[in-house]
Amino acid sequence: MEVHGAPEISQSVLDTGEAVPTAKADSYALGASLFISATGWRAVAYPDDASREEQRQAVVEGPHRPVNVPGVLGKLIEHMLSPAPDDRPTLAEVCDAFRAEL
Repeated sequence: MEVHGAPEISQSVLDTGEAVPTAKADSYALGASLFISATGWRAVAYPDDASREEQRQAVVEGPHRPVNVPGVLGKLIEHMLSPAPDDRPTLAEVCDAFRAEL
């Protein structure tokens, strides 16, 4: 199983063994899922056989792969993968962006 959690969630798990989910972390996780769906690559590079701890450390330390997805989807994914939780869109904003494109 791969880690698609937000950097702040991964850091919390590394530090305390626990995580408190947030809507901003959900936005990141959805962005990471969209990224891998659109590109076939994880947003953060780590070996396929990396342990969960190594995966989380990679998510925390980055670097993230560039978002080379064209158009509105690429801009949205880039926004969702922001390392700063307050810079990520809300899930309502994500839904609005999708609706605007349909």
